[in-house]
Amino acid sequence: MPSTNPPPSPATPEFKRCRILVVDDDETSRAILENIFFHSFSVIHAEDGLDGLRKLQAHRHEICAVILDVMMPKLDGLGVLEKLFLADVVKEIPVFLITGRTDTEVWKSAYELGAVDVITKPFVSTIVQRRVTSQIELFRSHRRLSVTVNESEERIRAQEAQIARLGIGMVEALASVIDSRSGESGEHVRRIRDITTLLLNTPYGDGLTSETKKAIAFAAMLHDVGKVAIPDAILNKPGRLTAEEYDVMKTHTLRGREMLEKIPQMRELSIYRYACDIAAYHHERWDGRGYPEGLAGDDIPRWAQAVSIADVYDALVSVRCYKAAFTHEEALAMIRDGKCGTFSPELLDCFFRAADGIRALYRRGEGAAEF
Repeated sequence: MPSTNPPPSPATPEFKRCRILVVDDDETSRAILENIFFHSFSVIHAEDGLDGLRKLQAHRHEICAVILDVMMPKLDGLGVLEKLFLADVVKEIPVFLITGRTDTEVWKSAYELGAVDVITKPFVSTIVQRRVTSQIELFRSHRRLSVTVNESEERIRAQEAQIARLGIGMVEALASVIDSRSGESGEHVRRIRDITTLLLNTPYGDGLTSETKKAIAFAAMLHDVGKVAIPDAILNKPGRLTAEEYDVMKTHTLRGREMLEKIPQMRELSIYRYACDIAAYHHERWDGRGYPEGLAGDDIPRWAQAVSIADVYDALVSVRCYKAAFTHEEALAMIRDGKCGTFSPELLDCFFRAADGIRALYRRGEGAAEF
């Protein structure tokens, strides 16, 4: 006979669609439990532990709770519970143990294996109904919260990716503006990025993560950002600079770092630290005779050293208002002979390892080296 008890609150269509699996070898107990949940849930019956496992597997996505008797043939309730625990089912579906015994060891084992509650016989309809319904609601709430958190995390990741793309776009646009002021097309900064990428793919980049290498390569595009503060008459002078003009030109290093430090949005980008170092120190020399601070050896940040040799090579093989272009072989010889500054032996070795790849960049025009 269907129960005349009032339905539990809430008795929603969502509850009606889910099913409770009752695993008990006692037909009377199964009938009592079905009667208790008649208004809110349909019940699946299983006569022993193995039958319960088979029906759980067959109806996994419909079942919202499992009620297990302790004493059963073939596989008892704790045996079933242990299998559900090992398969992490207890994290997704509330599992209840029912027993007429007051053995505390059974209760302890049940809780250790992930049972949410132990229900004692004889059943008190209202208590059983409330306990089971409350746990189903709790598990559903946790599941909804988990879905919401995952969706929020996905949205945050998408927003971060969008911000990163906007940031890189800003970097490329700013770098192109700088190049255009000195008569370049924007290809110069992209070549510096690509040469730096190739260098970081040699042992010179050992110890750096892929993300760090990418950040350094993009930061390299801002190496000359400080040139926006240099007068056109000096920046584009076709002849040799005077000592006074050269002193003004050298200020683009520290001016570049100052400019980057004053852009709030830059601080949010992964390239910020590297961009500041590169802007300030890409004209330092291994022997300490560079500028602006006369740093020497490993006091010069490694990423600034990499951009320094990339900048020197590109300047040599490119036509400038004050010079014709050297060939690839001539540029390599000048760098090897120390005619364009001094570099660490390790950096030089890695640069020459990457030389064929660097020449290929110029043969195919713009092309980003891949990590």
